[in-house]
Amino acid sequence: MAINDPHKEKEIDQFSGVETTGHEWDGIKELNNPAPRWWLWTFFVCIIFAVGYWFLYPAWPTLTGHTGGSKDWSEYSQLKEQQGDIQAMRAKYETRFVKASLQDIKNDRELYGYAVAGGAVAFKNNCAACHGAGGQGAKGYPNLNDDEWLWGGTLDQIYTTIRYGAHNDNANTHQGGMPIWKDNLKPDEIEAVATYVEHLHEGGQASRSVAFVKGQDVFAKNCTACHGDKGGGNTDVGAPALNSGIWLYGGDHATIVQTITYGRSGVMPAWEGRLDDSTIKQLAVYVHSLGGGK
Repeated sequence: MAINDPHKEKEIDQFSGVETTGHEWDGIKELNNPAPRWWLWTFFVCIIFAVGYWFLYPAWPTLTGHTGGSKDWSEYSQLKEQQGDIQAMRAKYETRFVKASLQDIKNDRELYGYAVAGGAVAFKNNCAACHGAGGQGAKGYPNLNDDEWLWGGTLDQIYTTIRYGAHNDNANTHQGGMPIWKDNLKPDEIEAVATYVEHLHEGGQASRSVAFVKGQDVFAKNCTACHGDKGGGNTDVGAPALNSGIWLYGGDHATIVQTITYGRSGVMPAWEGRLDDSTIKQLAVYVHSLGGGK
């Protein structure tokens, strides 16, 4: 590497005609080309912007936090402002909504839209874990999109179910459940009534076996009090319809036998005390709007 002499006269590169800086590395000489003007202007603008940003917004860390800037802006203050806007928008409807009945809400376009929007958010935050994001349900968790309801699908019935739940420790909860029949029916009777129930949704015409006929008799003597003569169900006691082809735990023979033998008692938590009444009303309207409400 050549050692540069600061007093040495700078030379002109013979190929480009540009003055060299006098720096040379392994025979490679550095040309003294100025930076492009666009680059310089961009650089200066960035400096001005940085100084302006420093002056207006939080920028430099300090021992107690950071400089606040002349605008005193922060993400937290912006969030608080946005939340204030949302609360102001909600207040426009909330006073009317709280006083309105569920039927009044259904008949009021503005209140109905408010309820569906708020209920959709509350559903995803509180109900989707069991019933699915779209209310499609899962094994042991009812589908909220169809027309089959354990405790009824009217607005008032849905509201009551959400508020008090089922089979929990709330004083007003829905009571009921599928009893255990293994101590009251013989194994062959359970097999027979399972065969009968399995074919109820077909109108009872798909099978006329000995087991089917025997199961029909067992059903008439033990099951009609809750499920009805034709297996149509009873929302007063949470007994599902057995003739719809829609099953909460499964409609195959083995699952039906298990249900009859050991019973079922699914739990729905009470949302009273966890959610305010306005949110419960919004949830009731939203669930009703999913398509299966009556």
